[in-house]
Amino acid sequence: MDVNIKTTNFDADTKLIDFVKTKINKLDKYFDGIIRSEVILNFNKSKKKFTDNKEAKVILEVPGNDLFAEKEAVSFEEAVDSVIDALEKQIKKHKGKLRP
Repeated sequence: MDVNIKTTNFDADTKLIDFVKTKINKLDKYFDGIIRSEVILNFNKSKKKFTDNKEAKVILEVPGNDLFAEKEAVSFEEAVDSVIDALEKQIKKHKGKLRP
């Protein structure tokens, strides 16, 4: 699967990028039909410090409809974990619809 990571309002270090790629690639065990994914990490400067100001958005390109999830958290790792949980549910539901 092709994983494309974009960041806005900050520069991600390699540790965060590797973490995101590892988490996204684990979605293949639920559905091997994922074509590519786009991850957008955003540091929302308009919110106060130490609040849920880290946003993670993921778009999965799959046959049929694309799947999308967006979460906010105190850290990017927590936001990505929440997004992955939401996408796992969506993938299982989508897979169920593909079966006759």
